[in-house]
Amino acid sequence: MDDRKLKILTAVVDEYIVTGEPVGSKAIMKHVKASSATIRNEMAELEKQGYLEQPHTSAGRVPTYNGYRLYVDMLTESDPLSADEKKVLDQMLDTDYISEDDLVESASLALAQLTKCATVIADSTPKFSMISKVEVIPTGKRMYVILMVTSGGMIKNKAFRLEFDLDNEQLEFFNNFVKENLDGLPVSALSDEYVDKLVAAMGAYMITLSPIFSEVIKMTKEIRAQDVKVKGHKNLLTCKDFNQNEIISFLDDDTQQISKFIDDTFSDLQVMFSDEKDGFVIHNSSVITAPYKKNGKNAGSLGLIGPMRLDYKKFIPYLEYFTDRISQMLTEHDESGDTAVVDEDSEDKS
Repeated sequence: MDDRKLKILTAVVDEYIVTGEPVGSKAIMKHVKASSATIRNEMAELEKQGYLEQPHTSAGRVPTYNGYRLYVDMLTESDPLSADEKKVLDQMLDTDYISEDDLVESASLALAQLTKCATVIADSTPKFSMISKVEVIPTGKRMYVILMVTSGGMIKNKAFRLEFDLDNEQLEFFNNFVKENLDGLPVSALSDEYVDKLVAAMGAYMITLSPIFSEVIKMTKEIRAQDVKVKGHKNLLTCKDFNQNEIISFLDDDTQQISKFIDDTFSDLQVMFSDEKDGFVIHNSSVITAPYKKNGKNAGSLGLIGPMRLDYKKFIPYLEYFTDRISQMLTEHDESGDTAVVDEDSEDKS
């Protein structure tokens, strides 16, 4: 694709983001030095290549998913934030936060207010945690509790009943076995297949102790599930680019939907479109996410949910600034010892 086509595609996306209406050649002439006929020919070529489409024969053109993807990946140059803009963003942050959750939530609410989009917070701690301890503790006749601790500070305990009592030898074997095979293992590595291998390795203890391993795998699946929160729901309901029934369906099950969508977005800023992810219910949508860190390690992700017709040049700098400030503030508080945040999720069922 030559430089003129790239400039025309950029101009079409920029105009469509502002107006929401099909873009004609006259509007493009404000951005590209070429005749109306030349621009129309180039737009026709971009349509053949799959970057633009024409809703009606006599109408201008709008970007396709592929057009947005090329625009975001190659063409967009984010506008740098001014000192005054940074000052406003700082004022919107809760600098006197009590916990990490308070700080990140204040940033997500500010971002929703600024962008008129929904925002999403995803905690990456469970995803990158390692198992520190697994222990089975008898609590009564045929009643037991599994205690699990992770490197991220998460503590889970789960009560369960067996059809038989375990003797001291069986309990000692199980606790030693899991210490040898699970301690230091990433939570994400404890798959069904891995557990099957461990159960087979228990030999004569397999029949009596395999039900306990079933409870262990259930607990790790709960830990691996990201803690995802969506804010600014009303912004989705008022967006004209969306099908309202799809929004209602998403809001009924927002955590599961968005958790699948942003499962692997902790490495760098990413822009994703609904066309790229099977099962995401909101069509014509985009999600922008950026990670925040604590002491150089991934702590979570903050993002936007909106239509593909987003002002990426404006919103991406907002998101990057908030995640940078969150990272800075979390690290400073952690180093000074002013704030100690522990992700604790204990469960006690009988």
